[in-house]
Amino acid sequence: MTANNSVAPERVKPMQRSVFRSFLEIPTRWMDVDIYGHVNNVQYLSYFDTAVNSWYIANGLLDPMHGKTVFLVAETGCTYFTELLFPNTVSAGLKIEKLGGSSVIFRIGLFSGNEPSSAAHGRFVHIHVDRKTRRPLPIPDETRKVLETLC
Repeated sequence: MTANNSVAPERVKPMQRSVFRSFLEIPTRWMDVDIYGHVNNVQYLSYFDTAVNSWYIANGLLDPMHGKTVFLVAETGCTYFTELLFPNTVSAGLKIEKLGGSSVIFRIGLFSGNEPSSAAHGRFVHIHVDRKTRRPLPIPDETRKVLETLC
């Protein structure tokens, strides 16, 4: 109980590797490490971006240079549990929590090497937009079918 007699929210826990549908291995770099000797928190969001966009490209959903549409980040966040270190490999797990009309909500888990529990996990909200106007567009059926493999 807290001072006002309400129940404190339950602490978020690490996620297990088994809940994710796809993985990308990302080596940590010397430049990722900060003065405290671990991967700096800002790099975790970079790993999210790398994992999601690499998956889009590998699955033919994004042509970063010439595509008429792109996915832009509308929201991101991260919960940290254990430190990631250099040298090591981060295993970034992906799954889709929600597939909307023009948006996709990813859950990304970052795992230290082959560890079963996430060192961190977060959300990444993408909006499908016209490259030039930056206005939201419906996700095409063909794209939706590929995205559904991560649901």
